[in-house]
Amino acid sequence: MTREVITGTLTEARKYLERFQSDDQNVSAIADAAAVLIATLRSGAAIYSCGNGGSMSDAMHFAEELTGRYRDNRLGLSATAISDPGHISCVANDFGYEHIFSRYLQARARPGDCLFAISTSGTSKNVIKAAEYARDNGMQVVSLTGAGGSTLGHLATVDISAGASRYADRVQEVHIKVIHILIELIEREFFPENYSA
Repeated sequence: MTREVITGTLTEARKYLERFQSDDQNVSAIADAAAVLIATLRSGAAIYSCGNGGSMSDAMHFAEELTGRYRDNRLGLSATAISDPGHISCVANDFGYEHIFSRYLQARARPGDCLFAISTSGTSKNVIKAAEYARDNGMQVVSLTGAGGSTLGHLATVDISAGASRYADRVQEVHIKVIHILIELIEREFFPENYSA
């Protein structure tokens, strides 16, 4: 039974990824998102990322790969995950949980910056509020969502939709692959010497 669960899960994950990859619109969306992120960094602006639960972990993963490194050593790039527990608990207590990300953008972000917003459902109120703030204040928004046509996706400059799934885990597996691709595309733009071998 254990082996059947393992092989069944791997097969399901592979099929979900293959479905995503076979849609050329998804490949184009990733390329467009990379272009937005690269333009943001090239202009000297910053990227902010956010999400809830596993998506917050992905937002943190994205930011640390840019400020630290992905594969080979290089200079750090300006990215911040909105994940400070002091800020989150303060704003959630004083203003409400739906304001935890938008309030941070209000305090730190500037026109020309970019929000990288992650929500498997595309309906997380606090992520949507952050995207609304970003859009209304001169920022571009790149979103990672699940099923297409979500509220968050409609607010984004570029939406990368992993596709519908009964559970969030399949969506999150595509999200982390997309995140790694975006980071590689950014690195290839700014540090081509790291990919010349």
